[in-house]
Amino acid sequence: MAKQEKIILTKYEKARLIGARALQLAMGAPCLVKSHKGVFNAVKLALFELEKDALPLQVVRQGL
Repeated sequence: MAKQEKIILTKYEKARLIGARALQLAMGAPCLVKSHKGVFNAVKLALFELEKDALPLQVVRQGL
């Protein structure tokens, strides 16, 4: 098996992922990480999931 490398996201990819996940969370999707006390903001939760590498989303780059 090949060693997995951490993918560096562009600011546009990061914004798209956070926005998509925040929408899912706002619509009632379960949070995939233990949240901090009292954090109910969907955008902050999505950003926290991104930092913990727990986002259930993938970036597909074409033409590279």
